Amino acid sequence: MNVPFVDLYAQYLTIKADIDGAIADVIRQSAFIRSKHVTDFESQWANTVGVRHCVSCANGTDAIYIVMRGLGLKPGDEVITTAHSWISTSETITQAGGRVVFCDTDRETFTIDPKQIESKITPRTVGIIPVHLYGQPADMDPILEIAAKRGLWVIEDCAQAHLAEYKGRQVGTMGTAATFSFYPGKNLGAMGDAGCLVTNDSKLASWSELYARHGGKGEHTIEGINSRLDGLHAAILSAKLPHLRGWTAERQRIAARYDELFAKVPGVERPAIAAGRTHVFHLYVIRVKDRNGLQKHLNSRGVSTMLNYPRALPFYPAYSYLGHTPADFPVASDHQDRILSLPIYPEMTDEMIRYVVECVAEHQAR
Repeated sequence: MNVPFVDLYAQYLTIKADIDGAIADVIRQSAFIRSKHVTDFESQWANTVGVRHCVSCANGTDAIYIVMRGLGLKPGDEVITTAHSWISTSETITQAGGRVVFCDTDRETFTIDPKQIESKITPRTVGIIPVHLYGQPADMDPILEIAAKRGLWVIEDCAQAHLAEYKGRQVGTMGTAATFSFYPGKNLGAMGDAGCLVTNDSKLASWSELYARHGGKGEHTIEGINSRLDGLHAAILSAKLPHLRGWTAERQRIAARYDELFAKVPGVERPAIAAGRTHVFHLYVIRVKDRNGLQKHLNSRGVSTMLNYPRALPFYPAYSYLGHTPADFPVASDHQDRILSLPIYPEMTDEMIRYVVECVAEHQAR
């Protein structure tokens, strides 16, 4: 059996008429840039998240950059973020003029460890960017408490956590602003790069929209950038959005089935879900001792896997100037060598799930 890591074509087939109709409508109207499809999706997503404003843009990376520019990040300002995530979160801090300060992660949830944040704060610190990694929210209450006490802003990076909740509050509603990615493989994905920022701050939303659209069409009141959500992607996202809650429930069901089966497999640490949080399982990430050997075995048996992420951010050449060693981030350093992302997507069959677990069990029994 072959089990792909994700099967976007299988998803397309389940809603083919909706997607084809949305694309045809955009083509018929030649509504490719800043169309009604875009404004409609912005309104729909703001309502889904539960915020006043959604500003769409070209991708989730741009969204983080735009928010920081809107918050007035200045050269030399420090921003604290997680040591283990995709580089978008940290590279945009640098690109916006700030300095990255990495913080170690929680051993069970993979998200930023709030207990380590205070020690990272200096007089130059202006903000914190927690990442709701793999689909589980970061521990937001202590993060928000630290931010309020220190006068810092908080940007939630929700790229992997559409609809996830923290103590009854949906991600994207707790910080100063939040960002989402609609990359094709995300829980809600376009058919190309796409993203947005959301906020309840009307001034920040207005500035962000202006900045992302060349500083204003006709009257360029500021110098901006070109970061627009295409009409085709907006229409596709609107067509997919009504299915998101059902897809999320399927991801959670599949994760629960994995948990049930892996309980009988020695040496496999399953993803933990912290109390008061819902996990939407963008990724199902296990921890094992012989990760590389297991990945090789699964590949030989037709099971596709991924490493999200094979190296903690401070240890990449891009951040060698910071001079960090594994001792600075012991949890993230340990995780990077043991994590493995297994296939999870709503269209997976129970036969596929059982096959993946059987293949893992084969390796673990050696």
